[in-house]
Formats: sequence, C-alpha cells, structure tokens
Amino acid sequence: MQQLSRFRPSFGIQVAIGMAVGVALGVAASRTGGADGAIGSGLHTVGQIFVQLLKALVPALVFTAIVSSIAALRDLPNAARLVGQTLLWFAITALIAVSIGIVLALTLQPGLHSSASIAAAAAAAAPATVGSWLDFLKGLVPANMLGLTATTTTTVGATTTSLGFNILQIIVIAIAVGAAAVRGGTPGEPFLAFNASLLAILRRLLRWVIALTPIGSAALIGDAIVRYGWSTLSSLSAFAGTVYIGLGIVLLVVYPLLLAAHRIDPLWFFRRAWPAIQLGFVTRSSVGTLPVTQDLTERALGVPRAYSAFAVPLGATTKMDGCAAIYPAVAAIFVAQFFGVALHAGDYALIVMVSVLGSAATAGLTGATVMLTLTLTTLGLPLEGAGLLLAIDPILDMGRTAVNVAGQMLVPTIVAKREGLLSAPADPQPTGALPA
Repeated sequence: MQQLSRFRPSFGIQVAIGMAVGVALGVAASRTGGADGAIGSGLHTVGQIFVQLLKALVPALVFTAIVSSIAALRDLPNAARLVGQTLLWFAITALIAVSIGIVLALTLQPGLHSSASIAAAAAAAAPATVGSWLDFLKGLVPANMLGLTATTTTTVGATTTSLGFNILQIIVIAIAVGAAAVRGGTPGEPFLAFNASLLAILRRLLRWVIALTPIGSAALIGDAIVRYGWSTLSSLSAFAGTVYIGLGIVLLVVYPLLLAAHRIDPLWFFRRAWPAIQLGFVTRSSVGTLPVTQDLTERALGVPRAYSAFAVPLGATTKMDGCAAIYPAVAAIFVAQFFGVALHAGDYALIVMVSVLGSAATAGLTGATVMLTLTLTTLGLPLEGAGLLLAIDPILDMGRTAVNVAGQMLVPTIVAKREGLLSAPADPQPTGALPA
C-alpha cells in the first residue's frame, strides 16, 4: 500500500488533472446536447453536490474554529496585535488592488471601446439585490443565534422557502460566544472542551470532503464551459479584458512582490496555495472554498491554527481583492464612461473608500453584485450599467474568486511571518498534498 501511495500524484496535481478532464467533458457536453444533455446535466449535478458538501460544513466549522481560536489566543501575548495586523494588511492589499483597477480603467477606457449599445443597457434586467451602507451595517448584527437566513421564492403555482447562512453574522456570534466562555472562567471550560472535540470531528469530515476536490473541480469547470462558454464576452470584451488584466497583475505581480518583501518564496507559497486557488476559480465562492483554504493555510503554509482559525474565516468574508476592489473599480468607471458621466477626484476617492471599507458587504457569497451596486449607488451612477454587466458576470467571477482566495491565504501568511509565528508546515509536500 505504501508503494502505491508513493506513486500517487500530489493533491495539487490531482486537482489540475481533474480540471483538465473537466475541460474535455465540458467541450464534449457542448457538442452533445449542451446543458440539457446527459453529460451536461451530470456535470452540473456532481458539481452542485460537491459545493453543497463543502457549504454544509461551513457554519459549524467556522463557529467551532473561531471559538477555539479565541480560547487559544488568550495564551498569546500579542493576540490584539495579530488582529490589528490582519485588518491592516486587509486594508493595504485592498488599497493596492483598487488603485490598480482605477489606473487600468482610466488607461484602457473599456467603457469607450464596448460594442454594447445604450439600448442594451436600458433593456438589461435591474439587479435583484442592491447594496447600501445601511444594509451593510445591519448585516453585522446577527438576526438570530444561528446566523441563519431564509429566502422565499415565488414562481408560477409554487412558493418555496430555502434556508441559508450569513457567514459574517456567524463570525460575530462565534467571537461573542468564545469571549464569553473565556471570561466565564471555570464554568466555561466544559463548553470549550466540547467545542474542541466537535472541531476535531468536523476537521475529519472535512478531510473526507476535500479528498473529493479533483472530482468536484472536474464537474464544476465542465459545467461552467457548458453553461457560460465565451460567446457572451463579445460585446463586453474590453471590459472583461481590463478586469482580467487587473486580476493578473494583483495575483502574479503584487502578491509575489509582497511575499518577497517578507522573505517568503512566492513559488513556495503558490505551489502550496494553488489547490485552494484552483477550487475558488471553479466554485466561484470564497465561502464554498473556505474549508480547503483554511486547511491548506495551516497544513501547507504553516500558519498556526490558533491564528488561522480566526484570520481565514474573517478573510472569506471581508478580504475580497477581486470582487470588492478590482472589479467594482473597473466596473464603476466603465459605467461612467459608457453613459458619458464625468468622474472627478472625489469620486475616485469614494471608489477607494467603498472598496477598502465595504468589502464585508459581499459576505463571501458567489458574485459581486452587492459590492458593484453599493459602489454605483454611492457614486450616483445608473444601475442599468450593472444589469448590462451581469450578462458576463459568471465568467468574470471565476477569476475574481481565485484572487480573493489567494489574498485570504496571503495575509495570514505574511502576518504570521512578521510576528515570528510561521512554522514548518505539517504537510511536507510542496504542492499542498493531503496528509494521511
């Protein structure tokens, strides 16, 4: 058995192979019935089941991990400094990302090079969700002790109600409960012990689900090819190209420079973080990728669990360099150029402020519509522009989420290095392979 495991590809290679297989299946499905064909529907079903398995673990995993982190941080003399450093680097990297987005949009002027028409924008469906600062502030306050949300959808002859969760509210609840248990002294110790035991069980369940990542990645990338393709990019290719150039600069230039400045080998980091970045690309969800992101941050990058259990879930909610910095900056300037609205220095300052302070409004959900509409309403730009951009949003969201996930692993790694906490990773494999 050991001989067989020696020749088994590493986890990162398995995910890469899965994505290659998914591309082939997606192309085959496009030619044999599309999304409604046997291959297309099979890819969609398998991909959705995989994402559901990941998301099923998220609420309990985030709650128990953060409570455990609060208990562990009490033994660290620099706990408050770690929190402050984390938030500071969240802001620094967001500021860099939004600045790049603004410069690119002003230089390449995608709104002046779009073949879409004003009529198309006017006919575009208005976004179902519009961001506002009031909603953002209300979202910080838990609606219930479980962080659950309910959505009712009415269709012809049927009304369905589905339950979801607000990851930001779960983080707030966990921090409060963890702090209360720690301050409670002896009466709180049994609860903390139970929480630690539950966390260990959830981590074992997580290992089993993560082992399915190559299969899930194949299904998700194949489904994306079948359902979205590239035909919808034609009229908005200048906008899409500008966004992806910005994402590429942040991921492949800014992040490596920050790592090198802290004497962390960028190749070492990306080899170990790449499975999570790949998964973020295909799932289009920071929350869906969260279990893998946190696991690799601890095991492959060597960030202490006591710190990563706090920083990574927080990052999955508020650290959105792709969705909340580059994309809304480029999109807002695109909409202004497209409709002929002049922007001034104060408007660009507002874009920066929204991106740096309003990231949590996205709440780690798939898509950046809330952040985009928050930016447009703050600037007073027409929301019809957002409706136009939604046509290609799934294609852009893949790249945005990949950058989000990379940033969510980057900041804890940098902060741990700065504070002398970065240790030799438990996982010796250079590509983020799953340990036994």
